[in-house]
Amino acid sequence: MPLHLQPFLHDLTTVFAAPTQVLSDRTGEITNPEHDPGAQGVIHSDIRVLSEVLVTVDGRQAEHIATQTGSTSAVFTGLLRHVGADLLQFPDPQVRLDRRRQVSPGLLSETVTISSLLPGDVSTTIRVELASDFLSIEEIKVGIGSQPVPLDITEVDGALHWVSGPVSLTLHALDAQTSLSDDRRTLQLEWPVTIPSRSEVSVGWTLEIRDSGSAVIAAAGPGLQPAELAEQVTADLCLAGVVEHRLQPWLEQSLADLNSLRMAIPDMPTDTFFAAGAPWYLTLFGRDSLWSARMILPVDVEHAAGTLRVLGRLAGNQIGVATAESPGKIMHELRRGEFSFNDTALPPLYYGTIDATPLWVCVLHDAWRAGLDREKVGELMPTAKAALEWITSYGDPDGDGFLEYIDESGHGLTNQGWKDSGDSVRFSDGTIADGPVALCEVQGYAYEAAMSGANLLDAYGIEGGDRYRSWAADLAERFRAAFWCGEGEDSYPALALDGSKRRVDSVTSNIGHLIGTGMLTEEEELRVARRLAQPDMDSGLGLRTMSSMDGGYSPLSYHCGSVWPHDTAIVIAGMTKAGLTEHARGLVDGLLKASVVFDQRFPELWSGEGRPVPYPASCRPQAWSAASAVAVAAALAAETQLDACRLAPQPVSAG
Repeated sequence: MPLHLQPFLHDLTTVFAAPTQVLSDRTGEITNPEHDPGAQGVIHSDIRVLSEVLVTVDGRQAEHIATQTGSTSAVFTGLLRHVGADLLQFPDPQVRLDRRRQVSPGLLSETVTISSLLPGDVSTTIRVELASDFLSIEEIKVGIGSQPVPLDITEVDGALHWVSGPVSLTLHALDAQTSLSDDRRTLQLEWPVTIPSRSEVSVGWTLEIRDSGSAVIAAAGPGLQPAELAEQVTADLCLAGVVEHRLQPWLEQSLADLNSLRMAIPDMPTDTFFAAGAPWYLTLFGRDSLWSARMILPVDVEHAAGTLRVLGRLAGNQIGVATAESPGKIMHELRRGEFSFNDTALPPLYYGTIDATPLWVCVLHDAWRAGLDREKVGELMPTAKAALEWITSYGDPDGDGFLEYIDESGHGLTNQGWKDSGDSVRFSDGTIADGPVALCEVQGYAYEAAMSGANLLDAYGIEGGDRYRSWAADLAERFRAAFWCGEGEDSYPALALDGSKRRVDSVTSNIGHLIGTGMLTEEEELRVARRLAQPDMDSGLGLRTMSSMDGGYSPLSYHCGSVWPHDTAIVIAGMTKAGLTEHARGLVDGLLKASVVFDQRFPELWSGEGRPVPYPASCRPQAWSAASAVAVAAALAAETQLDACRLAPQPVSAG
């Protein structure tokens, strides 16, 4: 069976308001020829409802000169040098087209404006061609070619309607002349217009999308206030003596992207979480949604509360091999149907993640410490107890004291940590490890969850805290004996233990996630921080996922050498928590540099070669990539506070 290849995304323009997203080329056009299938389209709740959107004027496309984008809008500008050419007196272009696109949940609007500086009136015809293939997101992701489907269109009160399964579309196009192509696969809208001298004319259309079969819906309420939050964070840093001009525009764009990624599930519409990313992961992901909410706790606690409640509602309550479910386990991802690609087939509600359950407990504790209402935390304590029980029982199926995973279904995810590609767990010589796999960072998460969970149990008068503290202490000792590679100052934690309990000895960013969990001693944290600061790990634009000296390293590998900004931000946050801010400085500066070269909207990942080379199939935006801006701001604030303490006068002993 040939390996299907993902379409490239890095040159596409994306505007979105979950669950609706629009991906086009830089001119604004949407095309997907069958011989060269791509990811362009209007995608709503994992279904591509429009696979073609073309705008022509007198049968020709505008000559593109500029694109301006925000999270929910874009403007595409082009020249129409063929329009009114007989009236031209000078060679400078006199007629231009501006195409304004606006997206909100379930709604796409486009306005086409032609402006003229010609000395006389000019007549022309604006045409918009639309087509639908109704491909699922997993079919798009593996590069399946398709043709538009024939459209069965009805007209009611001047609007056009067509349906595919649970998805219904309604098109409004004021004053347009509408027709279908002979094969009924293309809907054509035409406006004959006359543009007066030194004036402009605008036409437009709006598409309403309804979907009764979606597993996720648009979030209620306005959500975050990106501009205000970014300005406040920057102002607070300035008051503390930090002047960092790259931070505010990055923060504002990142928070705006997070705002557009807000979603809910149908039976909990007011509990909001961040969808993982566009276009492939515009849904609930346990790990991604938790990390995104956790990283923005310094500016917002309510999205953590919504994320915790939704994931708690979906927590496992039975044993299921196909779904990887077990009691107390936090889910991995939620889809409208089976999600299949290559040899993998995931059920609609899939639990194949080893780290979401301890992370859920950690986020609950952090949200409590950040000010989440005591009663709201109390309502989640039954889920916390079940999660803690999962960590110390189901999470350790062979009873060796470490959390580990293996796919028992034969069609689930081979790797179930955050690096979940099939080749991500490699020895230093590049050999892929066999499972069951016990990842190093997951043991750190489990330690932190046990200690944090114990504090929560104590605070709510629930027995069991000492049991989990004892379990955590034992885990730390077991980890110290089983995971460390090398000798003395050159020692470091292994990426994992394989199925034979051998140390997977490659040097990876995973070890940085241990910092700040409490499982390592201060000396061990310092040793890890120093190792990650070496040139083979710090690319200058963020932390490499794998050392450039290891046999499995490749700068454009998904998980073995590329840079993931959220991964770097997690390490920065851990170093900040551990008081190792001076060791985080290089990573902080690397992400600030990257924020400029990637125009303030971080992709999911990029090359680890030290230049801003994109990973071409990377989601952009990605929720935890966006949330990394807040982690960097928190690190800058912490470093300033630490420096202030160092500079403060010390009390003089009376002796």
